Amino acid sequence: MAEKKTFEKTMAELESVVEELENGSPELARALELYEKGVKLTRDCQKILDQAEQKVTKVQIHDDGEITEEEF
Repeated sequence: MAEKKTFEKTMAELESVVEELENGSPELARALELYEKGVKLTRDCQKILDQAEQKVTKVQIHDDGEITEEEF
């Protein structure tokens, strides 16, 4: 079973791709490969963020001490 990537790991991998594109002069084939990988990683990051946004809840503590949660 494949390990589920976290946002942080995916973002670090994306940063590595960008750094290689910016710092080096990769051959065209390698540059295209890196670009495609970057696009995929960007989509993966966005998917993770979208899922996290759906899980965000608003926690309220009322004057009487009652704690309630509702979708944010």
